[in-house]
Amino acid sequence: MPTPPPTGPLVTRDSLAAELGALGVEPGEILLAHSSLRSLGWVCGGAVAVVRALLDALGPHGTLVVPTQTGDLSDPAVWRRPPVPEQWWETIRATMPAYDPLLTPARGVGVIPETVRTWPGARRSAHPQTSFAALGARAAEIVAGHAPDCRLGEDSPLARLEERGARVLLLGAGYDACTAFHLAEYRIPAPLVRVGRPGPDGWEEVTEVSVDSDRFDELGHDFERDRAVVRGRVGAADARLFPVAEAVAYAERWLPLHRPREDGF
Repeated sequence: MPTPPPTGPLVTRDSLAAELGALGVEPGEILLAHSSLRSLGWVCGGAVAVVRALLDALGPHGTLVVPTQTGDLSDPAVWRRPPVPEQWWETIRATMPAYDPLLTPARGVGVIPETVRTWPGARRSAHPQTSFAALGARAAEIVAGHAPDCRLGEDSPLARLEERGARVLLLGAGYDACTAFHLAEYRIPAPLVRVGRPGPDGWEEVTEVSVDSDRFDELGHDFERDRAVVRGRVGAADARLFPVAEAVAYAERWLPLHRPREDGF
């Protein structure tokens, strides 16, 4: 059978930049973007065009931040998609390469963050599982100081983004992808977990706050109902724009009421 023609709309760097500006993206601001390339339509130039459009909209004094998580650098005993045989676990732990911010690819966050990660001049934070990459005027200060025992809390780029008045852009992504909500989990009662991962000196375990995006879609629905979230279309994608600080503050109140979790292990 012949390959069906692509579905539109046809999207270009210039059209994306114009639509981002119409949505409300401002030159000079700091933007934490969660994105889906597929949702935008047929993008001429793919992820590179999207990143260029975001940088165009932000201008020379703006900063683009994306999650570049590496959930595969984890204990194979907890892998589910797909699981691996138990007899492999010890070998995997012994041979898994440690995190390298320059070399380790992002996983599970889409092609746009991986494109940002490899962009000339990109900076990346140091956490081996929940790093962020940034481009632009304030990239270095946002990704600096990401503590190895703080995935998404006060010593992560999320707190730096909150302090600096950054906004979240959901570009074809849902609230279940909104990492800003995780910062609230560090400020309310939450269980602790032992997290395994490869380290520079071999396999290591650290104690961390348990993070879980369960019901973030419901949290986002209520947040959007109660707060002034900017909504629009960019290409074929639904887009949302809102302050990191407002999202975190709302989640701090919502989570204990709707998704309480006991403290401790």
